[in-house]
Amino acid sequence: MSYKSIILNLAVDAPPTSMVKLGIELAERFGTHLIGLAAADVPPLVATGDGMVYEGEIMQIQRTEIEKRLAELRAEFERLVPASISSEWGQKVCNPTRFLSVSARAADLIVTSGEEGENVYRAVDIGSLALGTGRPVLVAASNVEHVLAKTVLVAWKDTREARRAIADALPFLARANEVIVATIETDRSESARYSLADVAAYLENYGIMPQTELLTGEADGDHLLAFARSIHADLIVSGAYGHSRLREWAFGGVTRTLIEDNGINRFLSY
Repeated sequence: MSYKSIILNLAVDAPPTSMVKLGIELAERFGTHLIGLAAADVPPLVATGDGMVYEGEIMQIQRTEIEKRLAELRAEFERLVPASISSEWGQKVCNPTRFLSVSARAADLIVTSGEEGENVYRAVDIGSLALGTGRPVLVAASNVEHVLAKTVLVAWKDTREARRAIADALPFLARANEVIVATIETDRSESARYSLADVAAYLENYGIMPQTELLTGEADGDHLLAFARSIHADLIVSGAYGHSRLREWAFGGVTRTLIEDNGINRFLSY
């Protein structure tokens, strides 16, 4: 089980070195083709408080600055990625989320940082990316150079999205030292226990011997994150639930909470 092609997104307003090193490590681990991408866009003509608008000259200056930054990112990517790794580079002056979404057709997995930013012309909307690409998204914790995924927490809920996430994450799960499949019990029925048992049996078919945990308490993202830290998980696998910016998640507010917490690596599928 492996990924044959991985997209690595480099944000125009962030130092690229740690993300490129992360992409290199993943490419070496899975023997995959690495596609480096970066994009940013010039804001459209808009009225200011004085009734003024961005003029063509100003927009051209902004475009030139973006092109310069994209060239710098490309140079850093090509400098760091060794010749032993199959790789390519792509860049465009356009909305970064749209560029990644279109490019996702060429990859098995998208890797990006968790720093969303408020400027949609320069930063990826992780929620829209996870919901709109048809590919799993690995959202890296802040400033990490490795996603070891030695202890993986699978946030389970008996939904299509969670099933898809487990299937998409199999290459990580197969290489983990520990896999813990956990769900939060929201009622007193036995269905949660049965579904955990079925998931464990599914993973055992792939040689993965998971532990299962039935959690009690508040069904929210903070509870899930607290459990992840208690078991020293370095990757959370979860289905993605919600609308264009993932305002709703499994376990209530889990999706939004996971996106906002950059202290752990998150693997999202929709």
